[in-house]
Amino acid sequence: MLLVLILAALLWGIGYVAGVTRTARMTSVVVLLLGVITVQLVLPDGHPLREATGGSAALWLILAGSVALVLVYGKGLKALRNRAAPASTQEPAMPSDRFSETELERYARHIVLRELGGPGQKKMKQARVLIIGAGGLGAPALQYLAAAGVGTIGVIDDDEVENANLQRQVIHRDADIGMPKVFSAQQAMLAQNPNVTVLPYHRRLTDEIAADLFADFDLILDGTDNFDTRYLVNRTAVALGKPLISGALSQWEGQLSVFDPGNNAPCYQCIFPEAPAPGLAPSCSEAGVIGPLPGVVGSMMAVEAIKVITGAGQALRGEMLIYDALYGESRKITLSRRADCLVCGGQ
Repeated sequence: MLLVLILAALLWGIGYVAGVTRTARMTSVVVLLLGVITVQLVLPDGHPLREATGGSAALWLILAGSVALVLVYGKGLKALRNRAAPASTQEPAMPSDRFSETELERYARHIVLRELGGPGQKKMKQARVLIIGAGGLGAPALQYLAAAGVGTIGVIDDDEVENANLQRQVIHRDADIGMPKVFSAQQAMLAQNPNVTVLPYHRRLTDEIAADLFADFDLILDGTDNFDTRYLVNRTAVALGKPLISGALSQWEGQLSVFDPGNNAPCYQCIFPEAPAPGLAPSCSEAGVIGPLPGVVGSMMAVEAIKVITGAGQALRGEMLIYDALYGESRKITLSRRADCLVCGGQ
């Protein structure tokens, strides 16, 4: 038996040195093993060749069966791994100043726009945008900014997908119920555009983390539905000099504006110096909201984000757009900074 093992090792080693493929080396060892088994089965007991190769076929049959089981197990395990994590066919990520052929084709309708062009699309690829909330307003904003090619998109939300969300938060699906919204949104965004980076933060925005989080981004979008968070977002954005796009909804009406004191526009607290009394501004869960309305306003927020990033057109700085879905009307009102604003008055 030792002689056969030495021969098998020699075959493997010589093949390795000669550059023979692994499959060919394995085949040669299998042929040797089959030859030994044939010798054991054909030659009579006591034959010198049979004695030199072990004297019994049973041992070699057990060894051959064990090797076959190991090989089959390895093949099966490899197949399962390939099914669980199939090899990626996507193009490798391109540097932030270059576009792959896939990206150029995908963003062609942007690139031919005079106001954007290649330079504008490049700015979007290099931009870092943080969206507060992956709910009614956050859902369309996240979808459209990812599809548009904004390079890095952060989303923070501590909530999980609920059945009642699906009437308007179209980034989430029925199968996502119970999943943290940030991860559900991340899956949908990357399925839409794998060329962007999505950074999910499954936690509540607090004073302790707001400044460090905002510092990593160029632009903030606020899609939250409570005044405490809106005031926190505004304070932090103003302190760090970050433009803030804020939207709000109620029943059939939505509004949005770009709050940017660094560009002589008011901040959120200039317009809403204090929260309304309880009951005067009920949340969507209390007052209701028509399903498509968040899609309209959230998409408008995405448009404003693209304008702020690229410098195209005129963003809603110092203006508020109000959309009345029930009567199909929209209007703009002018907003002014307050010299006595507690947040931006000293700037």
